Amino acid sequence: MPPAEPLAPGSLLIAIDWGTSSLRAVAMDAQGTILDRLSSGDGVMAMAGRDYAAVFQTLFGGWLARWPQAVILASGMVGSRQGWREAPYVSCPASFEDLARGIVTVPAGGGRLLGLVPGLVSLGDKAAPDVMRGEEAQVFGAMKLGGRQEGVFVLPGTHSKWVSVSDGRIMRFSSFMTGEVYGLLKQHSILGRLMPQGGDPPFAQPAFEAGCALALDDAGGALLHRLFSVRTQGLFERFTAEELPSYLSGLLIGEEVREAIWLLGERPELPVQLICRADLALPYRLALGQAGLDSGVIEDAAFAGLFEIARRNALLS
Repeated sequence: MPPAEPLAPGSLLIAIDWGTSSLRAVAMDAQGTILDRLSSGDGVMAMAGRDYAAVFQTLFGGWLARWPQAVILASGMVGSRQGWREAPYVSCPASFEDLARGIVTVPAGGGRLLGLVPGLVSLGDKAAPDVMRGEEAQVFGAMKLGGRQEGVFVLPGTHSKWVSVSDGRIMRFSSFMTGEVYGLLKQHSILGRLMPQGGDPPFAQPAFEAGCALALDDAGGALLHRLFSVRTQGLFERFTAEELPSYLSGLLIGEEVREAIWLLGERPELPVQLICRADLALPYRLALGQAGLDSGVIEDAAFAGLFEIARRNALLS
């Protein structure tokens, strides 16, 4: 594949968070004010056999006609090996500038270029590499929005990320398959037989906190043993069928917090910053509180991260 052409500066930014299952975008002026928003179900998983440039033109043709001087940046799985074109991972420690140097461009039609922000790889001294793609823009955006250049940032989700930041650089991070394991156990294991199927019942905080406490108190780490308590708590009617999903969630998120603190090597001194919607942050705030850690919440950080990457690297004029 020929080398990518560099992006030219512009007076506006079209920032795209193009993930696995969906796409979100905003148009921003040179001061970071959001001028318009767009969302679509055309995530990478929906693109099999489709032409990315054609889909891009369908979605963004109106914006490009309205703002022909815009710079276009996209983060997320669109820059993966399964996406439009791979933007190779940048190694940690990584700064805004390191990410910008790794941007790969693709022709987006009409003589326009779209810049794909690379993901990050954390190597360190671990036996296997850890990767993120899309979350890096959210972390850099959260640094800007929260006015923080140090500390621990957590992105809850299917594969949660715990990110260590120092002096404005992502130093290292660890991934946890918490959300995926929850779904698998609830839907495809004997633990789910005592739970309602077809969606989660309302969050049961006492049950969640009981599961979380059990995981956090287990200094040696015996999750495979503790998980069976989901079944016995139901069999002996200590929790109702509607409460058991929250108990399972508490066990898993509590274990995530316990393992993450161990991997960090020390307890975070500053409040942990959760990058997600406030409603999704509640279980993590409860778990962190049970572990004796303060936390805050930063929402909608991906676009702020893409804007800061563009601004710091003279892509906005």
